[in-house]
Amino acid sequence: MSTVRQDAWTKDEDLFLAEVVLRHIREGSTQLLAFEEVGKKLNRTPAACGFRWNSFVRKQYKSGIELAKRQRKELKKSQSYLLESSVKKSSSSNPSIQSLTDCIEFLQNYQKNEEQLIQQKVAKLNEKLAELEKENKKLKEENHSLKEDYHALLAIMEKARKMAIMEEDHSKVTFQMDSNGNLEKVRK
Repeated sequence: MSTVRQDAWTKDEDLFLAEVVLRHIREGSTQLLAFEEVGKKLNRTPAACGFRWNSFVRKQYKSGIELAKRQRKELKKSQSYLLESSVKKSSSSNPSIQSLTDCIEFLQNYQKNEEQLIQQKVAKLNEKLAELEKENKKLKEENHSLKEDYHALLAIMEKARKMAIMEEDHSKVTFQMDSNGNLEKVRK
């Protein structure tokens, strides 16, 4: 995290602040954006830049502000004139209309291609989903089978434990599994 400066403003910083604010006025931007730009460059808050502009610097650049405002108006007039003349030219000459038609046709073709690509991706994803669902079903069946085997083994082990505990004499006892999977005691 960078620390924000709180030291006094230098003449160079005041000049930079004025240049940026006047440029933003000329270009039709806001002073708030100018304060943010200056704040980033000088490592100060936009509020500090705005306070410095309004309390000190602006008074020194009254004529510069008026000039920047006039330049902004002239820029807007020239832009609107260029826009109007380009609209008139495009409506009166076939090449511009043709190029506009080509542009519209290109965009329509582009949209169709994008829709086709999306449909293909959806189809591939649906296929992948079906494969994953099959695999999931298979794994669930395997899991169920393993659980049954595990529980059967636990039952056999529990039965063997009980038989060993119930054995009254300490002779050797062995167990044998019958055809049904049950354990039987076999004495030696």
